[in-house]
Amino acid sequence: MAWSRDSGLIPPLFVVAPSVTDQIVIDQDVTIEVWSDVACPWCYIGKTRFLSALDRFENKDRVNVIWRSYQLAPETPVGAGRTELDALVEMKGMAPDQVRQMFAHVSATAAEVGLTLDFDTVIAANTFDAHRLLHLAGERQNELLEALFKAHFSDGKVIDDREVLVELAVSVGLDADVVREQLGSDAAAEAVREDLSMARQLQVSGVPFFVVFAEEGAVRRLDHAGHGAQSSA
Repeated sequence: MAWSRDSGLIPPLFVVAPSVTDQIVIDQDVTIEVWSDVACPWCYIGKTRFLSALDRFENKDRVNVIWRSYQLAPETPVGAGRTELDALVEMKGMAPDQVRQMFAHVSATAAEVGLTLDFDTVIAANTFDAHRLLHLAGERQNELLEALFKAHFSDGKVIDDREVLVELAVSVGLDADVVREQLGSDAAAEAVREDLSMARQLQVSGVPFFVVFAEEGAVRRLDHAGHGAQSSA
């Protein structure tokens, strides 16, 4: 299950992570592009399930994974410091107890794959700079994505604070001064916008969202990746 921004809980298409790799017969090199948002708990859960399944996949060496940017709530003001509870109550017009029930459901699902989500400490954040940083992380991208998810959902870090982003970048081996300078510029902003534009062209309405490419081109589009998708509308 997942929550949409307007209507509360919505069902995922399917739940078991191996569904992604089980649906693909690989006799050639493929690229899997994944649209996700750092502020999406189902993306955190989906990433964990997907990479676990991929690690067990016989042809994993022929799979290249590219993480693409998506923003569920691009209008979130930077530095507002609102709790996730308050942000969702305002966004959905739901009672706080209803939102807490959703949190409990998501946390329980996350626990099944070994993740600890603490919604009592989650701060709603604008994720544009975090996505910029992911584009700038190079071969450290996957490690940084994991660090961002954990910081946001488990550690109560404010991930639209640039100094927090610098701290997380350093934790995966990036240079603090370089990252600070990059975040102070427009570095990778256009790359994020291109990802968002591609998402609109693909009519992405929920994440995580996977597209599989082979040598001949796109061979399969897996709506919401089957891991429980969170909708942006």
